[in-house]
Amino acid sequence: MSLFVKKPLDQILAQAADSEKGLKKTLGAGNLVALGIGAIIGAGLFVRTAAAAGQAAGPGVTLSFIVAAIGCAFAGLCYAEFAAMIPIAGSAYAYSYVTMGEMIAWIIGWALIMEYALGAATVSIAWSEYLNKLLGGAVPYEWCHSPFESFTDSAGVVHQGIINAPALVILFLITLLLIKGTQESALVNAIIVFIKVAIVLLFIVIGWGFINPENHTPYLIPEGTAPVLDSAGKEIVNYDGFFKHGFGGILGGAAIVFFAFIGFDAVSTAAQEAKNPKRDMPIGILGSLVVCTILYILFGHVLTGVANWQEFVDPEKGREASVAYAISQYMTGYSWLASAVTVAILAGFSSVILVMLMGQSRIFYTMSNDGLIPKAFGDLHPKFKTPYKANWILFVFVGLFAAFVPGHVAGDLTSFGTLFAFVLVSIGVWILRVKSPEISRPFKTPLVPLVPFLGAIICAGMIVAIDTRTLQFAAVWMVVGLLVYLFYSRHHSKLKIPHKNILPTADDFEANN
Repeated sequence: MSLFVKKPLDQILAQAADSEKGLKKTLGAGNLVALGIGAIIGAGLFVRTAAAAGQAAGPGVTLSFIVAAIGCAFAGLCYAEFAAMIPIAGSAYAYSYVTMGEMIAWIIGWALIMEYALGAATVSIAWSEYLNKLLGGAVPYEWCHSPFESFTDSAGVVHQGIINAPALVILFLITLLLIKGTQESALVNAIIVFIKVAIVLLFIVIGWGFINPENHTPYLIPEGTAPVLDSAGKEIVNYDGFFKHGFGGILGGAAIVFFAFIGFDAVSTAAQEAKNPKRDMPIGILGSLVVCTILYILFGHVLTGVANWQEFVDPEKGREASVAYAISQYMTGYSWLASAVTVAILAGFSSVILVMLMGQSRIFYTMSNDGLIPKAFGDLHPKFKTPYKANWILFVFVGLFAAFVPGHVAGDLTSFGTLFAFVLVSIGVWILRVKSPEISRPFKTPLVPLVPFLGAIICAGMIVAIDTRTLQFAAVWMVVGLLVYLFYSRHHSKLKIPHKNILPTADDFEANN
């Protein structure tokens, strides 16, 4: 069988339409927008904003958000076309299977593990950090950080992490909720989204009056800026290199904050559970992206105006809980807001973890049905109709990362997986337009091939801006994935069509609509 055999669209649509054996269709447009916002507003806003400002962009992090949003907008338009046309749970994996063949689909499915599974791990680590902030540091450093993390306090005592226990607790609770059902999970997510958006707006409105214009001057990190040291004189970050200062720092910051935008494509993983995917999927994907981009730019402007960007580098100051730090240090009279923000952030992080784990389990479900991963990943609960075995496997895998890997490592790998998926989805739209222009498309990406090409180029540029060590980890991960495909997946694939690359036709599509 050819490594690049393509899955016929009629087979995918038949799989999606099998409501007796498949996932329940319970989600409307409002649920999908809420899922997108639930995934988008979380660690990306409350943690990665400060990280991007402190490590690369300075106050220019607002421009980093704009660059990242432009790349997301192009990719989002491509996702919307595919999600409306191919309402299957596999997201970019399924789209690639139709347009570029099985091996490319496997590669992107493997990369999506970095996006969703490691995304959930990153956010659970951030959840742990904020919980400890709310509890006044009640959880010892050793029990809420990985073994690869340490810091020296003002007394010269070195603290070495052992395990991130709180991260494991939240992952376990959300796994139980996801097994219970999609509709229940969507309801909990909608309540959380309302709370955290209200708190974000409150911070923007109140914080605007505490902006110090001097914190925005200069707006970009100047070339030659001295490294930032901790209290023991150890270097935390330096600003050498093109992507660490000036206009290059904007792109470097965009690569960091890009993690903040992964929610809109997570909406596409729920396509098979949407009541009317042709109409609702574009609304959910693009609607959540627009709302959150506006909030991000305003939030970044206020945060870097209230506190100086250099304060977001030192873990003893504002790196781990930047928003609460800025409020407590500079917004006199609003200490209550710091506690409210921390509570809202904990809830918000929970919704992000929920959507990420749900998205990953749905991708596993589709890949399992195709035979590319073991059958257990596709087994549905006899009562709740959720991929419960995939959820438990994910809990173990994500839990290991959350407990023993530093948050910034998992976060940067998440950005790589997301960007890689966006590049291939953008290219896939153009390929399908050329090969099968006659297919009925409920939503059409405008200005093809310009929009797909720009989406692919901008996202590829942000991949280049990711730090070298992360790219090396990602390369190793992709090589491992390729070996798994060559020695297991291609031999178990259910798509047995030798010597033929089948692209979907208009008849394929109409036969299933």
